[in-house]
Amino acid sequence: MPPRKADAPEPGHAPYFVRPDDRGRDASGARRRARAAPKAPEGNPVRRPPRLTGRGGVLIIAVLSFAGTMIAQWTGFPTAPGIAFTVACLATASVVRPADLLSLSVSPPIAFFVAVVAAESVLALGNEGFARVLLLGLASRLAEVAPWLFLGTALVLVIGMFRGLPGNLRNLGDELNGRT
Repeated sequence: MPPRKADAPEPGHAPYFVRPDDRGRDASGARRRARAAPKAPEGNPVRRPPRLTGRGGVLIIAVLSFAGTMIAQWTGFPTAPGIAFTVACLATASVVRPADLLSLSVSPPIAFFVAVVAAESVLALGNEGFARVLLLGLASRLAEVAPWLFLGTALVLVIGMFRGLPGNLRNLGDELNGRT
C-alpha cells in the first residue's frame, strides 16, 4: 500500500477537496444533484434502498430483543429472544449505512444485554425478592440465548466485511494515528 499524504495544507490555503468561491456549482446545488441521481428508464424515479444509521440499527436490535424476551415469557417459546435478535442483526447489518458499520458491529451484544435487563426488570416487578428474581431471570435468559447471541453477532461481522467494514477499520486506525 502506498504511503498516505500526512501533511496538512499550507496556512491560509484550503484542503484540495474544497472548492474556493463555490466554483462549478450553482447556488441551489441542482447541477450536483442531477449528476448524482441515477437515471431510470422511461422517466420513473430510481428508488434507493433505505439506509439506517448505526444508532438506529442498535435501537432496532434492542427493541426486537426486548419484544422477543417478552414474547418468550408470555408464550413459553424459549428461543423467541434468540430468533428476534438474529433477525434484527441480519436486517440491520444489511441496511445500515456503510459508514456506520463499525459502530453497529460492536454493539449487538450490548444492545441485547440492555434489552434483556429491561425485560427481566419489567417481569420481576411486583415480586417479593426483586433482585433475586432479576438475577435468576437474567442468568437463565442469557444462558439459553448464548448460541443465538454468537450467531447474530457473527452475521453482523460477516455482512459488514462484505459491505465495507475493513475500510472503516483502516480509517479509524488512520485517525487514531494522526494520518488524516
